[in-house]
Amino acid sequence: MHELLSAASADAYVDAMRGTVDRVAARFRTTTQPFSGASRAQLQALVDAVDLDGPGRGTAAALREVDDLFAQHAVWFHDPAYTAHLNCPVAVPAVAAEAVLAAINPSIDTYDQSTVGTLMERRVVAWTAARIGYLAGGGVFTSGGTQSNLQALLLAREHALATAPGVGLRDLVVLATASSHFSVQRSAYLLGLAPDAVRLVPVDERGRMRPDALAIAMRHVADDGRHAAAVVATAGTTDRGCVDPLAAVADVCDAADVWLHVDAAYGCGLLVSRTRRHLLDGIERARSVTVDFHKAFFQPVSSSALVVRHAADLRLVAHHHDYLNPAGEDEPNQVDVSLQTTRRFDALKLWTTLRALGADRIGEMVDATVDLAAAVHTLVDADPDLRLLAPTDLSTVLFRYQPDGLDDARADALVGQVRRVLFGSGRALVARTTLDGRPCLKLTLLNPDTTVADVRHVLELVRRAAGSLLEGDDLLRPDVAVAR
Repeated sequence: MHELLSAASADAYVDAMRGTVDRVAARFRTTTQPFSGASRAQLQALVDAVDLDGPGRGTAAALREVDDLFAQHAVWFHDPAYTAHLNCPVAVPAVAAEAVLAAINPSIDTYDQSTVGTLMERRVVAWTAARIGYLAGGGVFTSGGTQSNLQALLLAREHALATAPGVGLRDLVVLATASSHFSVQRSAYLLGLAPDAVRLVPVDERGRMRPDALAIAMRHVADDGRHAAAVVATAGTTDRGCVDPLAAVADVCDAADVWLHVDAAYGCGLLVSRTRRHLLDGIERARSVTVDFHKAFFQPVSSSALVVRHAADLRLVAHHHDYLNPAGEDEPNQVDVSLQTTRRFDALKLWTTLRALGADRIGEMVDATVDLAAAVHTLVDADPDLRLLAPTDLSTVLFRYQPDGLDDARADALVGQVRRVLFGSGRALVARTTLDGRPCLKLTLLNPDTTVADVRHVLELVRRAAGSLLEGDDLLRPDVAVAR
């Protein structure tokens, strides 16, 4: 019996993969809603019933159990009624590449563990840097936007301490907005900055950083005897999907000689858009950029990168170990520029997708999601029972169920109740957030195959759920279901 993947187990590998692919494909063919609707108590009971200390059941039985336990109750991002978070359906070539890298299992940290994989990752990073507009950029793949933002601010911190004599760690300030990702605050904490290190810059009516307010905030930092280490602009805010005025923000940063980081985790898909690339004008002037391919390029999690304008900036935190990457070694070791040691070859997925579909096709898919959001905005705005709350540059829709005569307090309460009812039914998944102090529902449309009719179905479920709740019911009953 051969448990490990090798020449001796190659046939067993084929059988296991074939059976797994067939079962997953059957789920895709037959799944009709984004979630089974099983309660947390039901799912907990299923999980608790599994004896992880028991004897092995064999690969075939274990994989059937995965299908029954996980796949049956998974959240399916490809379903048109999934509209909740920044999760996209995934490109077929990327899924195939995932299987390749899982089987071969390279670690991309050192060249002698990955060889051509290191060179391929560097090529994908260079391609991304060129799309941003960097002439001599560098970068590294990361686990996600949170890690990319952390590494960017680490580089900014080290740069500030090295170039500002007499400035200490607790003197450093990071300027961002209330719309910036929460990882900015978390990163400042992890990097040992002062508790008040993150200062929030006022925004305009769309939640975008105001360059004039940034300039004033910079002066306040200096007046307080502090030192601005970085400005974090956002290209695609999580809730509103708006892009800060990057060129104008860059003007302020250049004048003050402050590191500009652009968090484009959500908006990086615009890099391949042939109709909306201009929304990122000025991004090439940033010192560093976060991109999340698993949000905007239809890649399986995880697939993210930090890209820098000057490749040498990555060396600010380089560290050497004799057993891993000894100083003076001329091999292209990625551990030199990464916060991680063992690291997956996630770049293979994007490489394969680019080769299979081409960048222009990916850009068309990105544009399709933004076009869909624009059409849904028009639909919601014309609906007497719904209130459209904010415009977007990307693919979010913020709205409330609030027909004439329904007071704010009851409409506020309905937001969370409607989300829970829909989630509990499994028929549709929407998100909730807060905008200007009021709760609202949020659609995040990242599926280029979703149609306006599909979203209209979700909105009708929202309407029916709200109506049922207003009548005093707690559940979305079968008699109020809406056929697609």
